[in-house]
Amino acid sequence: MEHVTAPPTFPEAEPDGPVDVRRPQSHRVAAWTAGLLLAAVSAVLGCRIADTDAVTPVPQVLAFLPWLLVPAAAGLLLSALGRWRVGLVWAVAVLGGLAWFIEPYGKVADPDGPPVAELRVLASNVEFGRGTPGLIKAIRERKPDLVFVSECDRACDGKLRDALPEAAYPYRAAVASAGDDGADGSVILSNVPLKEAPGVRGTLGMPGAVAEVKGIPVRVQLAHPMPPTPGDLGRWRAELGRLRDYAAAGDGPTIVAGDFNATQDHAAFRRVLDAGLRDAARLSGASRTPSWPTALPRPFGAQIDHVLASEDFAAHGARFLEIGDTDHRALLVDLTLHRDEV
Repeated sequence: MEHVTAPPTFPEAEPDGPVDVRRPQSHRVAAWTAGLLLAAVSAVLGCRIADTDAVTPVPQVLAFLPWLLVPAAAGLLLSALGRWRVGLVWAVAVLGGLAWFIEPYGKVADPDGPPVAELRVLASNVEFGRGTPGLIKAIRERKPDLVFVSECDRACDGKLRDALPEAAYPYRAAVASAGDDGADGSVILSNVPLKEAPGVRGTLGMPGAVAEVKGIPVRVQLAHPMPPTPGDLGRWRAELGRLRDYAAAGDGPTIVAGDFNATQDHAAFRRVLDAGLRDAARLSGASRTPSWPTALPRPFGAQIDHVLASEDFAAHGARFLEIGDTDHRALLVDLTLHRDEV
């Protein structure tokens, strides 16, 4: 029997130094960057899930929640480049959560009863009165029935009186500005009768009234709470809370309109909606159309200007208008008042 001899083997030469079994540097950098991006987005998303506005910088970032898709997508891409499996799963979960909460918030059921009146509503923040000329032009062209004007200083108030005939808007409710070039003045103009009513207490002035629409009393309230800047979060929450209490206290047709300094992604604003109001832009299919800041081109920005109405109203034709010389777009919307037959 023939035997086959195996060839001799020789020991492999030892490397000069230890073998580096770690991932390449570029992979580690990509994974670390992905982790930081996903951690930041997850913190904000977690507050949204928990239904809280938390503390700075969460309220400020929540205004731009849809745009967190960008860093989340970057986290997904970097996780793939870094071959980080945990990061891939994490990024997909974050993107799914953001997509879920980007969906419009609030009820959309049709009002009960037949339509009895049409109201065109315009809400505009004129930024310390600077946008007043553009607002006057929009009012003349669009002919709204109710106009809610925020940051209307004394000069703004005077221009509105001079430029708009009293016959066109004979009724008004206002909180006067303390001076020129201020943010603390607000005005409601109306071509339907207004009865005096107490407004909601607020730092920047939030007048209220009761409108008589085809014999039906409609509560109208201008909204302009403090913005959620780091030093004013307490007042921002408190003033949105007062608007919520106002909405919850009434049992008849109600309109609350103006610059809320809040989006549907803020818990404090959702509580206003949950008190029995619906967002007219949401009803009109424009729930994510940005109203601020005008320095950013659409679709960038946030919708912080709203017309909210009770379930007595249907809404259609929401338009966000560029009136110039203000960092806000004006919101024009047509409301239909329905009356339940008794």
